[in-house]
Amino acid sequence: MSVAGINVLVEETRALAAGKAPAKTLLAVRGVSTYYGSVAALRDVDLDVTEGEIVTLIGANGAGKSTLMMTIFGAPQAREGTITYDGRDITRLPTHEIARLAIAQSPEGRRVFPRMSVHENLQMGAALHDRRYFAQDLERVCALFPRLKERLTQRAGTMSGGEQQMLAIARALMSRPRLLLLDEPSLGLAPLVVKGIFDAVRDLNRRDGMTIFLVEQNAYHALKLAHRGYVLVNGRITMSGTGRALLADPAIKAAYLEGGHGAPVEV
Repeated sequence: MSVAGINVLVEETRALAAGKAPAKTLLAVRGVSTYYGSVAALRDVDLDVTEGEIVTLIGANGAGKSTLMMTIFGAPQAREGTITYDGRDITRLPTHEIARLAIAQSPEGRRVFPRMSVHENLQMGAALHDRRYFAQDLERVCALFPRLKERLTQRAGTMSGGEQQMLAIARALMSRPRLLLLDEPSLGLAPLVVKGIFDAVRDLNRRDGMTIFLVEQNAYHALKLAHRGYVLVNGRITMSGTGRALLADPAIKAAYLEGGHGAPVEV
């Protein structure tokens, strides 16, 4: 049995022992390998995200973190292995069909529509959902990120990096996802802005029960936030465990938390 499978089995056993129904696996990645031409970017990756939790994937630049995120969302597609979401095999589905399954992604680099206003960007996020809920959802994301309410008529490309990151997450939320994929939300942002972004992610999970898969280079903030985490090294999962356990692991500290690599910053 894979490491991911063992971790899920342990959690299910604990839940049963406590008299609770075991959490449902919402996303399961099994033996996934992804290639760019003949070069393997991911090798035999196993990973699980259960409903209602935050799971983080940490690793150095070039480890394959964003490739895994993109593979889950269908571009590129896995050459080997399977990806299931809510019990359905989505390995070979195109991206637009995956987006219709209540999965949303806030991509690395934000990728907002720079010439469109904030309001228009949010309309794009809601394009696959019932328009009757737009006003309600708009109010919800503006409550989560009050700065956006002040910028609704402003062109997205004229906003700061932190504001664009808020918009990218809010745009993903407008599709009412069950699973939110966040790719490097802290990248290039000031510490105070990073804290605000991670506070918002925590609120989404605790208040709304949203399931979140977070890819992050900032290991300290990611592991502090996450229920569970995985470590990706050169395209392979090398470690997994609770966020707290990984945060305390000497090998993780040496590789990712010392010498400025995602070390905690007081704000």
